[in-house]
Amino acid sequence: IKLEPEFEKKFSFNSGVFVTLNKTGGLRGCIGFPLPVKKLSRAIVDGAIAAATEDPRFSPVTIKELGDIVFEVTVLTQPIEIDVSDPAEYLSKIKVGRDGLIISHSFYSGLLLPQVPGEYGWNEEEFLQHTCLKAGLVKDFWKSGEAKIEKFEGIVFKEEIPNGKVVRESNGS
Repeated sequence: IKLEPEFEKKFSFNSGVFVTLNKTGGLRGCIGFPLPVKKLSRAIVDGAIAAATEDPRFSPVTIKELGDIVFEVTVLTQPIEIDVSDPAEYLSKIKVGRDGLIISHSFYSGLLLPQVPGEYGWNEEEFLQHTCLKAGLVKDFWKSGEAKIEKFEGIVFKEEIPNGKVVRESNGS
């Protein structure tokens, strides 16, 4: 897909990004790039296409569905490793509504965006547990001291309705 020159110029810096598709309140696809490996303009387009066609949890979005889908773009800061001497410290080093998490160990890795715990009403411990589960680890693996845990922030832009006005969401920080 050829990008509009103005769009390409405005978003010419590298950034991590996730594109989320929601249909009548439910998730319909979500794909992204946690690290700033490509220009934001290209990452948004590639993420949107991948969220619609490559999310393994869903069948590809049909053209007929597009009019019912709300697009959400989360622009990410660079992830930073959370340094702790005791895993219990993680609870005070993350903030629900502001931080997203990446938990990794060996070849396991899971990421949850900053807005996810707020959508489910999770506290910091539940956020850590669900990120472990997303990585394919047991829910309390974050307590083991063997996990690498990184946090990042995100700026969320979302359509108010399908094909509607795009607004910046509050991040709760």
